[in-house]
Amino acid sequence: MLSDSCGGMRSMMSAIFLFLRGDADLPRKIAPQHPLELSAVPKMSRSAVIAVAIFLIAHLALLIGLTAPEKFVFDEVHYVPAARQMLGFTPSQPMLNPMHPPLAKELIATSIAAFGDTAFGWRYPSTLFGALAIVAIYLCGLALFSAQGPAIAAALIAAFNQMLYVQSRIAMLDIFALGLSLLATAAFMHGFRRERPHALFAIAGALFGLAAACKWNGLFPLGVCIVIVAIVRLMQSWRTLFADARPGDWYRPDLWPDFRLHHVALCFLVLPAVTYLAAFVPLYGFSLSDLIEAQRRILADNTTTAIAGHTYMSSWPSWPLLARPVWFLFDKTAEDNVAAIVFLGNPLVLWPALLALVVVLRDFVVARRWDAFLIAAFYLGPWLAWALLPRTLGFIYYYLPAGTAASLALVYVLRREGLPRWLLWAYVGAAAIGFTVMLPISAAFIGTSMQAFNRLMLFQSWI
Repeated sequence: MLSDSCGGMRSMMSAIFLFLRGDADLPRKIAPQHPLELSAVPKMSRSAVIAVAIFLIAHLALLIGLTAPEKFVFDEVHYVPAARQMLGFTPSQPMLNPMHPPLAKELIATSIAAFGDTAFGWRYPSTLFGALAIVAIYLCGLALFSAQGPAIAAALIAAFNQMLYVQSRIAMLDIFALGLSLLATAAFMHGFRRERPHALFAIAGALFGLAAACKWNGLFPLGVCIVIVAIVRLMQSWRTLFADARPGDWYRPDLWPDFRLHHVALCFLVLPAVTYLAAFVPLYGFSLSDLIEAQRRILADNTTTAIAGHTYMSSWPSWPLLARPVWFLFDKTAEDNVAAIVFLGNPLVLWPALLALVVVLRDFVVARRWDAFLIAAFYLGPWLAWALLPRTLGFIYYYLPAGTAASLALVYVLRREGLPRWLLWAYVGAAAIGFTVMLPISAAFIGTSMQAFNRLMLFQSWI
C-alpha cells in the first residue's frame, strides 16, 4: 500500500512538470484577451518556480494550527478508523467505510504510518492536496489567460475561499479528489487548443481516475471532458461551420485533427479505469469478484434515497447562495470563548462569482469564447451533476469543486478589456479581508468569543 501511494504522488509531480513544460510552447495562434500579452506567454522555468512557490507557501500556511483540535472533527470519525484498519491497527472485518474508494484513506494511512496516529498524522496529507489544488488553479489560469498575473490572482482567490482552506485541514476525502481533479482539469485546458492534445489528455484521464479513486465525485469533471470531446466530434461529423468564424471560438472544424476515436477511448476511458482500479489492488489484490462487489457497494451508497436526514443537510440549488453551512466543530473553550470550524465559503468570493458566471455564460453564448466555454463547463458540470443523482442527502461541501473553479470566472471578468488592471488586485485584497474576518470560525486554533461568533452568523439558516 505504501509503495502504491508513493507511486501516486510521483505521478502527480510528473503531471505538474508536464503541464508546465507544455505551457512553454503554447501555439502563437492562441490569442490571449489582450494582444499586447502575446509576447508574454509564460515560459516553463518561470512558471515552474512560481508553481513551486505557490505550493510551498500554501502548504506552510495550511499547516499552522493543524493539530487543533486533537480529537476527531466531523467525518474524521469515519475515515481515520478506516485508515487505521488498513494499517492493521484494528481487525480487518467488518471493513470500515466500504462506501467510498480507498485511495484517500490509503494516503491517510501512509501519513499515520509516517507521522504517528495523531491529529497531525491524520490531517497532514490533506494540506498537501489542498496546496496542490491551489497550484492546479494557477495552472488552469495559465491555460486560460496565458499570463502570469491573472493566473496567480486566480490561485490567490481560490486560497482565500474558506471552502478550500477548511477542507484542506481535515481528514476527509473531498480535498484529495479536488486536488487530483483540478490537476486533471488543468491538463485538459492546456491541451484543449493544441493541435496534438494526446499527451495532455492522457495525463488528464489518468489523474481523473486517481481522483475517482478518492471519491466518486471525481468522475464529474471527467464526464465534462467526455461531453466536450463528444460535442466537438459530433459537430465536426456534421461539418459544422460558424459563418463568422474567429480564432477565439470554442469550436473549430480543424480542432484535434489527429485525435481519433481510439485516442478518446484510451485517454478518457481506459486510463481512468486503470488508475482507478489500481487503488483497490492493495486491499483486494486482483480478485475480480471482490473488485466488482466493492463497486456495487459504492454505487449503492451514492444512489440511495434511504439515508435519514442530517442537521446540516442542504440541496444543490442552495449551495451557491451559501444558504446552509456545516458546523464541523463547535466547542466551548472558556466561559465566553469557542473553538469553531464552520464550512461555509467566503461570501466576498462566492456571491460575486455568481455575477461573474452570468458574464462568462454570456460570452460563451454570444461571443463563442473558448475560455468562457471551459470556465462555464468546469463550474456547472461538477455542480449540476448532483441534480442528476437520486441521493437525497447533500451538504454544501459537495459544492467545493465548483466553488473553487469560480475563482477563474472572477478573474476572467475582472481582466476584461476596458477595466483598469489594478481592479483585479483590489478584488484579491477584498477577498483576503473577507478570509481574515472569517478565519476565527474556520480554524479551531484561533478561537473566538460567542459575541463575535454570533455576529458572523449573518442568517438564521447559518445557525
